Amino acid sequence: MSTESAESGSGSRMTVTESAAEEACRLMESEGMDTDVSGLRLFVQQGGCAGLSYGMRFEAEPEEDDAVVEQHGLRVFVDPASINYIGGSTLQFEGGLQGAGFHVENPNVVSECGCGESFRT
Repeated sequence: MSTESAESGSGSRMTVTESAAEEACRLMESEGMDTDVSGLRLFVQQGGCAGLSYGMRFEAEPEEDDAVVEQHGLRVFVDPASINYIGGSTLQFEGGLQGAGFHVENPNVVSECGCGESFRT
């Protein structure tokens, strides 16, 4: 398993924490997905009060032009348009009393909405 940041197609770096990789792989395996081929798609879409929001879903394989980041046994697929917004980000998994979930720590964000669900770069 890789423990270092991987290069995306655009040369920007993205990091996946070990806890995020473990949780995503656990969820994919529970859905019968092969983690050697399948992965977590991370994308940016229009929406939210600040203009942009993150989306995530599991996919069986990457698209031809995706950047594929592999760390800690997890493959993350990012399309070329989204990598421009999330290059340099860290994908984390946070648990706690307020609820658990995946979080993107993005150094490109200049402002976020009050609820933290959308952002602007």
